[in-house]
Amino acid sequence: MGVVLPVLFALFAALSNALATVLQRRAALTVPQSEGFRLGLVLDLLRRPVWIAGILAVIAAGAGQAAALATGALVLVQPLFVLELPLALLIASLLARQRLSGALWLAVAGVVTGLGVAMAAASPAGNRTHVPADRWIPALVACAAVVAALAVAGLRRPPGRARAGCLGAATAVCYAITAALMKHSVYVLTESGLVAFLTTWQTYAFGASGICALLLLEHAMQGGPLVASQPALTLGDASVSVALGVVLYEEHLRSGWWVLPQLLGVALVCAGVVALARAGTGAP
Repeated sequence: MGVVLPVLFALFAALSNALATVLQRRAALTVPQSEGFRLGLVLDLLRRPVWIAGILAVIAAGAGQAAALATGALVLVQPLFVLELPLALLIASLLARQRLSGALWLAVAGVVTGLGVAMAAASPAGNRTHVPADRWIPALVACAAVVAALAVAGLRRPPGRARAGCLGAATAVCYAITAALMKHSVYVLTESGLVAFLTTWQTYAFGASGICALLLLEHAMQGGPLVASQPALTLGDASVSVALGVVLYEEHLRSGWWVLPQLLGVALVCAGVVALARAGTGAP
């Protein structure tokens, strides 16, 4: 099985998430902007069929992500979600019947190449399945504190880049901790069955963090331009997920001189993501 199955599942999830992002952004732009955190935003969005379609894509992505995490390491699976942004831009251009410029294709190539170089150099390994409570508690407390601080900072600002960037970063941390919790729950499901899955606290914790991520994502997309929220979301999710994989699941990346090509790959990904996000500000 190796890394093939988790990579395929992760790519499916990334494609589904990209479609969800395009559809949800379209829906979010059709409702009135809110100055604060508004639970009624979801009720407004429920009246938009395009948002419902986006949620169905999110569900499909969640299933693909769960399958990927059940068969592969967190440090392998989550960085592949960087591909969501170029996929989202490609889907948006197809729906709008617009052609991407040569510069945008170059940015897409930069993201794909950079991710390939970084992953090949890092050679993610390890697939621990049990995390003791003394590791979960500080990780959850730290992530919750960061999410709260970023959300409060973002919601205190008027709609614009600062607001979208803070909320995008908060969403990224929520996504990362959701993936870490989901990995444990899926393992319990596959090894011990449905009853054990429904009685482990991680199942309800990843459900709660996933809902928080959804609410923050809607406010991030509504709160400012894509160039501010998407890089924070895309790069933040990958970075925090790698950190959680190393700290919680004792997964590891190659060190030594291998760090140099890893940094080169990350630099290419960052440059490509920023270029694509800037282009995405005008995308439908």
